[in-house]
Amino acid sequence: MKKLILATIILLTIGTGNAQTKVYKGSSSYSSDIICNLNNNKVYKKTSSYPSDVICNIERNKIFKSSSSYSSDQLYTISDGKVYKGNSSYTSDIVMTIKDGKIYNGTSTYSSDVIATIKDGKVYSKNSSYSSDILFTINGNVTIVEFVAIWHTVRYSY
Repeated sequence: MKKLILATIILLTIGTGNAQTKVYKGSSSYSSDIICNLNNNKVYKKTSSYPSDVICNIERNKIFKSSSSYSSDQLYTISDGKVYKGNSSYTSDIVMTIKDGKIYNGTSTYSSDVIATIKDGKVYSKNSSYSSDILFTINGNVTIVEFVAIWHTVRYSY
């Protein structure tokens, strides 16, 4: 009986560790509207899980192009809600700041510099909360680093 319970726990752990998070256009939940998916710290095109369809991958607080982990292929470094260009940690290289469900341009936290608003798995344009302004929907919980990888994919690869 103990072995059965242990086997069940292991299978559940493996299943949740490989859980796929899907990202949809606007407020859609149709499979035909999937922009990308996040699985095992990699963002893939649409519903793919092929290595050739990796758009970017995550290692700790860093995001890299495709499946690379070379510093020359590093897209972003994330620290304390700040998203830095490449492997930089200079204030002048902050691309955006994520704070309290808002994405701000650069180092700003002024309402006029809001790029997007994140609420209940939906990402809205600027300060909006109107359903017509939903840019994309994420069907699961993601970390800030995973969110930045998804943001990059939606903004620059889609």
